[in-house]
Amino acid sequence: MPESAVLNQQANRFEIATDKGLAQLVFRRGPSLLDLAHTEVPPEMEGGGYGSTLVKAALEYAKSEKLRVVPSCPFVSRWLERHHEYDDIVVR
Repeated sequence: MPESAVLNQQANRFEIATDKGLAQLVFRRGPSLLDLAHTEVPPEMEGGGYGSTLVKAALEYAKSEKLRVVPSCPFVSRWLERHHEYDDIVVR
């Protein structure tokens, strides 16, 4: 499992560079919201924890910036169904 994801503010995404390509979680940010729009992991890397690492990084960023999270991405929505520790920042 990857250790961490990097925030790329210019591209509006969290990312993890791998030898198989870029794993990324694309977002849209508003004044008080972080809309987690799309998660993409290279097919060879699926199941390796990259998506979870990206989601955790985005949620921790949202907490640190005092943002509410809109889980538009189906992967993020499913992940949040299993991780209720972030319920206080999620807009349902």
